[in-house]
Amino acid sequence: MGTRYDSQVAVFGADFQKKLGNLKYFIVGSGAIGCEMLKNWAMMGIGAGDTGEVIITDMDIIEKSNLNRQFLFRSWDVGKLKADVASKAAKVMNPAIRITSHQNRVGAETEHVYDDTFFERLDGVANALDNVDARMYMDRRCVYYRLPLLESGTLGTKANVQVVIPHLTESYSSSQDPPEKSIPICTLKNFPNAIEHTLQWARDLFEGTYKQPADTVNAYLTDSKFMERTLKQQGMQPLETLDIIRRSLLEERPETFEDCIKWARTVFQENFYNTVAQLLFNFAPDQVTSSGAPFWSGPKRCPHPIEFDLKNPLHMDFVASAAILHAVNYRVKPSTDRAHITMLASQVKVQRFVPRSGVKIAVTDAEAQAESQSGMFDESQISQIQNKLPTPETFGKFLMQPIEFEKDDDTNFHMDFIVAASNLRAENYNIPPADRHKSKGIAGRIIPAIATTTSLVTGLVCLELCKLVQGHTKMEFFKNGFVNLALPFFAFSEPIAAPKQKYYDTEFTLWDRFEIEGELSLKEFLDYFQEKQKLEITMLSQGVCMLYSFFMAPAKRKERLPLPMSEVVKKVSKRKIEPHVRALVFELCCNDADGEDVEVPYVRYVLPK
Repeated sequence: MGTRYDSQVAVFGADFQKKLGNLKYFIVGSGAIGCEMLKNWAMMGIGAGDTGEVIITDMDIIEKSNLNRQFLFRSWDVGKLKADVASKAAKVMNPAIRITSHQNRVGAETEHVYDDTFFERLDGVANALDNVDARMYMDRRCVYYRLPLLESGTLGTKANVQVVIPHLTESYSSSQDPPEKSIPICTLKNFPNAIEHTLQWARDLFEGTYKQPADTVNAYLTDSKFMERTLKQQGMQPLETLDIIRRSLLEERPETFEDCIKWARTVFQENFYNTVAQLLFNFAPDQVTSSGAPFWSGPKRCPHPIEFDLKNPLHMDFVASAAILHAVNYRVKPSTDRAHITMLASQVKVQRFVPRSGVKIAVTDAEAQAESQSGMFDESQISQIQNKLPTPETFGKFLMQPIEFEKDDDTNFHMDFIVAASNLRAENYNIPPADRHKSKGIAGRIIPAIATTTSLVTGLVCLELCKLVQGHTKMEFFKNGFVNLALPFFAFSEPIAAPKQKYYDTEFTLWDRFEIEGELSLKEFLDYFQEKQKLEITMLSQGVCMLYSFFMAPAKRKERLPLPMSEVVKKVSKRKIEPHVRALVFELCCNDADGEDVEVPYVRYVLPK
C-alpha cells in the first residue's frame, strides 16, 4: 500500500486498517496513560480515516512533576492545558489523525456536553483516569449507552487492564478493591510512631480547620432548613455542629490579619504544648500498666511539649501558614512579610496551661469509638448555643471561603502548613521529620509513576482494542491483565461474564433494560407493567427522588397518578428537565404474580421530542 501502516496491514489486513481509521473513540484523561494511549493511537492510525475521530478531555494543567512520565509534554508546556498540548503532539506524530481536545471534567455537571448525541456516535471509551469516582461514572455511562470500555490503571510497578464488552462482561463497577488500611484513631490522636501518622494528623487538622467548619457555617448562613436537620442528628452531632458554628462566627472570626496571627499562635499552643502536657498528666513518663509493664513502650513513644520559640523557623512556618490560611477562610487580606508576622507573633500573650483532672483520653480504638458514641449532653447546652448564635440575616452576604487541599501549588501555603504541623508533631514524639518533597508525596498520596509500567499497560489496552475492532464476540478471545514488574508477575484471565438474573422466564443482565417511548401518565406506567410484564410496581424512583410507593399517602398518590411521568419527576425533584435530556432512567421495585419481590432491569423512558 505504500503507507506508514504497511506493517500493521500485513498482519491484520487492509479492511482492519480502514476500520481503525474510522473509529470514533473518547479518551478520558490526558495524564501518563492518556499520553501513551494517544501516542499509540496516532502510530496505529486510529481516528485518521475520513469519518474517524479521537476526542480527549482533561481539565488539568501541566505541572513540572508531570514531565518524568507524561512524555508528550515538555518544560515549556508547564502551565498549559494537558489535553490541548497532548493533542498537538499527537498531530505532529501523525498529521492525519482527527483529534478534538476538551478541558472538561466528566460528571453530572457536564452531561449537557457529553449527552446522548455525543455518546451515540462513539464506538467506545478508553479510561485514562486517576480516581475511582470518575472511573465508576464513566463505567455507568458506557453501560447506559452500551459502549465498550477499555479500563486501565497503574500503581508504581503494578498495572491492570479490564475490557468491558456490552452484553458479554461485567462492568468495572461490578467488583471493587478492598478498602485501604486506615491508621487507628488512637494512634493518630495520641500515640503516633511514624512520620506517616503525623502527616495524616496534619491533613486531618487542615480539613477540620479550613474546610469542614467553613462548609458548615455556609450551610447555616444559606440553608433555611439547616438548623432543623442538624437538631435531628444522632448523639453528640447537634452539639458539635452548633459549637463549630459558634466558634467560627463569634470567637474565631478575625477583623484584621493581626487577629489571624493571634489565633494561629493559640492553635500552636493548643496542639503542640497543651494537648501533650495533658497527655503526660494522664499518663506520666514512668507510668506502668496493670501488669507492671511500662506504659510508654513498644509503639507508644513518650512525647514532650514544645515551647514556642520565635527564632525557630519551623515554629514560625506554622504560625505564618496557619494565619494566612485563616485569613483566606474569612476573606481578610493576609500578609506574607515574615518580619511583620514575627513582630506580630512576639506581641501575643498566651495563657499558661494547667493540666486538668478528670480528662479521659482513649488508649485504644475501642475506647475512642465508645467515647464518641456514648456522648451524653444536656439539651440546655444546645439551647444556650442557639440563643448565642446571631441569625443568618445579621451576617448579610458574608460567607466563609472553604479551602480545598491542593498539594501542587507552592504559593498557596497548603503544603507549608502540612509540613510544619507534621514535623512539629513529629518533634513532640521524637519521630524523625520529613522534608517537603517526602511530605508532599505522603500527604498527597502520590504513588511514584513509572513510564515502563504505563507503556506496558497501554500496549495491553491496544491489543484488546484490536480484538474489538476485529468484531470478536466470544469471551475467550479477550483478556484482562494483571502485572507487577517488580516481581515480575504477569497474569491474564478471561473477563467475568455479566451475572444473569431472572424474573419469570426472562433472563437479564446489567446491560438489559425496559424501553418505553412516548409520554405516559403515572397510572398508565404502572398499568403497563402490571398488564404487559405481570409486575406490580411497589416503588418507583428516579435518581434520589421517590416518585411512587405502595405506602405513599393516599392524597399524594391520587394527585400524582394522572400526571405525565415527566411532570411527576419535575414536581418531586423540584427541578426542570434540562433541554439536553432525551430520556429518563427509572428504578423499579416489583412483586411478581405471587407477591414475591423480584429483581428487574431499570427503565429507559424516552421523552417525546
